[in-house]
Amino acid sequence: MVRFCKNFKRRVNRVRYKIGHNKAFGKLRLSVFRSERHIYAQIIDDNLGRTLCAASTLEKSFGKSNKTSNCDAATKVGKMIAEKAISAGIKEVVFDRGGYSYHGKVAALANGARGGGLLF
Repeated sequence: MVRFCKNFKRRVNRVRYKIGHNKAFGKLRLSVFRSERHIYAQIIDDNLGRTLCAASTLEKSFGKSNKTSNCDAATKVGKMIAEKAISAGIKEVVFDRGGYSYHGKVAALANGARGGGLLF
């Protein structure tokens, strides 16, 4: 277990380094966290150290009857974060997948955010 955590932290640091130094100087970051049961997304301004908007499967607007741990739920969270971002005046972000591979729920969230109007 310790080895997994160490490698995961390495991947997180590698992805954040590439985002911060090569592509996204001064842009906002769409960060993704996923657990066994839920998925979370937040838009972060690293210059201010502040979360500007967030969405997850735990919100009341998501609904209780829906499944919270599949790709459909991730797509819905992506659309929710895109709506909140556009209403806050945010149009372009950089996608931070953290240490997760761009596959399954993470890719579904990204596609939902793109479908909602966010640009990566």
